[in-house]
Amino acid sequence: MSAERTGAGSKARPASKKEKGKRQKAARGRCAAAAVAGLYGDKAIRAQALEFWDNPAFERDYEINIEFPEFTCLCPRSGYPDFASIRVRYVPGKKIVELKSLKLFLNSFRGEYISHEAAANRIFDELEKGLVPRYLEVTGDFNARGNVKTVIRVATPLREQP
Repeated sequence: MSAERTGAGSKARPASKKEKGKRQKAARGRCAAAAVAGLYGDKAIRAQALEFWDNPAFERDYEINIEFPEFTCLCPRSGYPDFASIRVRYVPGKKIVELKSLKLFLNSFRGEYISHEAAANRIFDELEKGLVPRYLEVTGDFNARGNVKTVIRVATPLREQP
């Protein structure tokens, strides 16, 4: 049962139907506002596509590090969830990855039955294809399950600027 405080030291009282209705309406309004701003939740994940932007400092070598500590996918053998931190480290060429699109791309794995190795390599392949970076490294640091911990690292050799 929902309860509200009416003041310091007072006892909680049950929320009325009218108060509950107001809160539910406000919550629906917030969700609708998010939907108007763009896709939200599962719909946004299903509609995802990696976006790549022009590198604003192409003439300079610099490193970008991105960590995604809440990566999940499903074990293709057991169906149990696998949890990992995905780290992306790269020296950009002409393009950089847009972060929200990367987040949605990584979230798209959460219902997919895929091995640790296949997940890390697919992430690497998609980023390498769109970025064409001077250097790229993707690390999948998977949590231990069944007393086994895996860390998958996929990297390119350093490339010279064209």
